[in-house]
Amino acid sequence: MKVYIVSLAAGILVGIIYALLQVRSPAPPAIALIGLLGMLIGEQVVPTVKRVVAGEPVTAAWFRSECVPKITGAPPKPDGTTEPRVTLSARGKEGGQ
Repeated sequence: MKVYIVSLAAGILVGIIYALLQVRSPAPPAIALIGLLGMLIGEQVVPTVKRVVAGEPVTAAWFRSECVPKITGAPPKPDGTTEPRVTLSARGKEGGQ
């Protein structure tokens, strides 16, 4: 039940922000997608700040292995780098469809 209340509260907050920015809800697709990207990036602020507060270094390698996959949805490879997901359009080009 708590998750539903938090979700409702977040929705109300976003609705207030939309009203202050004078953006219709639901937002036009480009605005909504940029907002979703902002949420994904914002989610990575907390683990980064926790790492800084704990005195651990925030290196590019750590960011690439821990944060980038969560933002892009690309699964991390064993070496810590990420590989972009294959989309349907990319499959069609490679598969000769």
